[in-house]
Amino acid sequence: MDHQDIDAAVAEMLRVLGPRTAEDWTVAAGPLEWTCWQTAAHIGHDLLAYAGQLAAQPADAYLPIDLTVRPTATPAEVLQTVTACGRLLGSALATADPGLRAWHWGPCDPSGFAAMGVAEILLHTHDITRGLAVDWLPPAPLSAAVLDRLFPTAPDGDPPQVLLWCTGRGELDGLPRRTSWRWEAARQD
Repeated sequence: MDHQDIDAAVAEMLRVLGPRTAEDWTVAAGPLEWTCWQTAAHIGHDLLAYAGQLAAQPADAYLPIDLTVRPTATPAEVLQTVTACGRLLGSALATADPGLRAWHWGPCDPSGFAAMGVAEILLHTHDITRGLAVDWLPPAPLSAAVLDRLFPTAPDGDPPQVLLWCTGRGELDGLPRRTSWRWEAARQD
């Protein structure tokens, strides 16, 4: 996965959420305790954190930085912030050497950071759409790419449904709903 996948995920997020910025974003984002607004701000935070990791290449921890979105920001402004953070991550990915490693619970390559960025965008956009009562599933090609990179032991099936199941957000026939999970972004290769 790479910067083009980040661009595609951000574009999809804007396509589905952009027309809904006048709605009430103070409601819970689906099953999360966060509001839709807080969840969108979290997406921006994670994208910025991943960009920072790629830029600084720390070997053993996350950088001591956080994104603060002003509480007075409108949903449209929060989406602009997420877009900016997505572009920062995309720029970091576009210029990163494939051999670069930075810390995410171990050594993580640029494709791992791209996959995590796409996962954050898709999964939390899904959470927000649940809160706003919008019928939406993550796109199948991006979901399949995230599964391939972050969930190598995922079961077969429809990629958006499998991605939601892998992250405790959905059901799959014959499998119990997950109550805990983690993705495998770091690689020892």
